[in-house]
Amino acid sequence: MFVNNINPVLFHLGPFAITWYGIIFASSVLLGFFIASHFAIKKKLVTEEEAEEFFIYFVVAAVVGSRVANVISEWQYYSQNPLEIFMIWHGGLAFHGGLIAVILAGWWYSKKHKKDFFAIADIIAIPFALGLGFGRIANFINGEFYGTITNFPWCVNFKGVEGCRHPVQLYESLKNFLIFGFLWYLKDKKMPKGFIFWSFIFLYGIIRFFLEYLKVVPQYFLGLTWGQIWCVPMIIVGGFMLVKLFGRIK
Repeated sequence: MFVNNINPVLFHLGPFAITWYGIIFASSVLLGFFIASHFAIKKKLVTEEEAEEFFIYFVVAAVVGSRVANVISEWQYYSQNPLEIFMIWHGGLAFHGGLIAVILAGWWYSKKHKKDFFAIADIIAIPFALGLGFGRIANFINGEFYGTITNFPWCVNFKGVEGCRHPVQLYESLKNFLIFGFLWYLKDKKMPKGFIFWSFIFLYGIIRFFLEYLKVVPQYFLGLTWGQIWCVPMIIVGGFMLVKLFGRIK
């Protein structure tokens, strides 16, 4: 058993609180940018200036999309605490909203610069999975999105929460790191364009779907959580595209 009494605030800078969540989020974004831009420039998909422009598109889309989705899914809370909508350093970024926004931003960027969308998406998916892994560690530090009660020896007691619970945040972190490792393995293989991107979509969707059963979150439709509902199209479309592309692997 582990007691999660980690202070989410790393230190104070005057009236501002510097949180672990903010540090991890910013570091993950920067690391992802360096990894993605390195490979994109190396493959001559973009110039350095174009990579920097896409970085702006990516960050804005990821933050706004994920925050809007989180606010919608937890509107009852945010309607009573409207200022919290803008306090992203407190946590509360919904992955699926961020994913949709990033895909749309990537599509717009590719269209604007006449780039191959899936060639870029294959590269972005790799550091994206890595960043998500670190992001879930930040969720663990914040004590949010905890799991159901269990007697497993690695269960965690979270502040203000009854019972020892599954550290689902760390399960999801491991899931994302494993996906990152698999995508990293694929990056130097001769794969059809889009295969890495759709591998990320499918793997994230199917593993997240089952991990949701260990979370303490509301059920919305047919006993499914909000996360599971969004994972269903990821599994179906991702699986279909992988089967379609698999035949093109040389």
